[in-house]
Amino acid sequence: MDNKVKRRLTTIMASDCVDYSRHMDENEEKTLFNLKACRSIIDPVILEYGGRIFHTAGDSVIAEFSSPVDSVLAAYEFQKLMSQRNEKLENDDVLQWRVGIHSDDCIIEGEDIYGNGVNIAARLESHCEPGGVLLSRAIAELVNKKIDFQIQASGTRDLKNISGEFEVYTVAQPQNSLAPSEQPLTNTENEKSASRKPKIALLPFSNLNNDEESGYLVDGIVEDMTTEFSMIEEMEIISRQSSFDHRNSGEPLEKFVERFSLDYLVSGSIRSSGKRIRISVELSDPETGNIVWSNKYDRVLEDIFDVQDEIVRKITIALIGEIEISSLNRAKRKPTENLTSYDCLLRGKDLHHQFTPEANAEAIRMLDKAIEADQKNGKAHAWRACVLGQALGRGYLETTDALMEDALNSINTAKELDEGDFECHRMLTEVYLSLHQFEEAEKHGQIAFDFNPNDPRVTSVFGEVCLRVGRIEEGISHLEKTYQLDPVPTGQSNSDRRLGGLLTGYFISEDFEKCISIASDMNVLGLREWLLTSFAYIEQGLDIFEKAWFISGIKNFKDSDWALEVDRFHLNNEMLKMKLIEHAHELTRSEKK
Repeated sequence: MDNKVKRRLTTIMASDCVDYSRHMDENEEKTLFNLKACRSIIDPVILEYGGRIFHTAGDSVIAEFSSPVDSVLAAYEFQKLMSQRNEKLENDDVLQWRVGIHSDDCIIEGEDIYGNGVNIAARLESHCEPGGVLLSRAIAELVNKKIDFQIQASGTRDLKNISGEFEVYTVAQPQNSLAPSEQPLTNTENEKSASRKPKIALLPFSNLNNDEESGYLVDGIVEDMTTEFSMIEEMEIISRQSSFDHRNSGEPLEKFVERFSLDYLVSGSIRSSGKRIRISVELSDPETGNIVWSNKYDRVLEDIFDVQDEIVRKITIALIGEIEISSLNRAKRKPTENLTSYDCLLRGKDLHHQFTPEANAEAIRMLDKAIEADQKNGKAHAWRACVLGQALGRGYLETTDALMEDALNSINTAKELDEGDFECHRMLTEVYLSLHQFEEAEKHGQIAFDFNPNDPRVTSVFGEVCLRVGRIEEGISHLEKTYQLDPVPTGQSNSDRRLGGLLTGYFISEDFEKCISIASDMNVLGLREWLLTSFAYIEQGLDIFEKAWFISGIKNFKDSDWALEVDRFHLNNEMLKMKLIEHAHELTRSEKK
């Protein structure tokens, strides 16, 4: 045996059996039998293409090739053969493999191989899809145009213990390369969406844990994925609130789909046990009932962000094809590496959604704990500001300069930690709009919208700002979209808030007929909507004094400080403000007569 140390530039293939430990826990004898069957396929293919296999565990393979092309051809071939084997088996006998390939300088000592190239290939393998092949940029450039199947750019990955972001490329999987439990990705089922953006709903996942207390984790993971989807401009996703309201309403799924004109549904389940988490997810076409894509993940909790990215990426590819999805580069947006901090963050968000003084106070405590566990968790700082805003807006806490400063400090800290956090810019938009600093509001609103064009909280406030800076048509468009994706916002029981925003938009555009139409759809007219609607009626030459909504409003609002109330409309038009104040005084004077 030659024990001389050898160093050379070579190509490393790292392959590993997916969920091997779980299979062994369930049935050791069957797993070993199937593992040997897989190795009887993999090993000969590697040798056929000139590869050398090194001493490894049975569930993993490290091989080196002198030719990058041969390494990719070998990986493609054995994945195809593995797929053909899996198609003939029951699910319990199916084993899938992941492959990572990289080229670098390595040390070969006897029957062992060492070096950074081996480490990178192994890290790539861990980020690979089951049944797939993931390449480094170095390999992709060397084999491009030398193989007869497609290589697709797949963004960057943050490889553990490897400095810098790493560009990766995916080898197009062979036909029928997925296990029977998975469905191949296809774009043919998306023909109905060819002329417009596909519209999807991410339904709340089923909590398969025995305790209801862990529901915050399940709902929090779904909320995170909803946010990820909302950042993709090429599709539309209805709000978290709309999906969760559906779960709690008992509404038939068919009516839910019809009400929102949905093209696709994402559903699934989550089970957590200790540090492990199992997620099942599927993308379906509600019109045909067909499953477009599905998969199961059995990972450690530390991998949850990678799993979320993988699910969003795969579903996006299934709906709109392989595109460059910059929003899925999570390297700077991953909230924290500290799982205690992440757990407290999810608990705080869950409590925020309950809209009670007690839950609000507990949410602040949880977010403080998240920050204590990781001072650099920018999401925790951002959500802390949001929870404080809820406390101020709903009167859970007395408004003081100190509390306002505390909220602003949380926003600024979050922004310093992550300039690209749309939540920070959304909240700053709210702040500057309330202060009538319209240019600053427009600047931060635009940034928030550019980062996340589908979040209804973003489209709502940015739409309001656009109305006030002369971008009226655009503002109405954003508010219309908000109403479509999130008709009943978080903490509300009806659509009056959304309709009120639209009514203001059409009022500023002087479409008074549309204002009257929207007002008729509202349950109760607030002060702003009552004043704008009465103005619109008079402009249209219509009588208002016998209308029930007008009589109710004049009783409720006649003693209002109209200058103060109209100032709260945050209008950027002094002449219009004066007209509304005078109109209000005329109405109250006529009522007193």
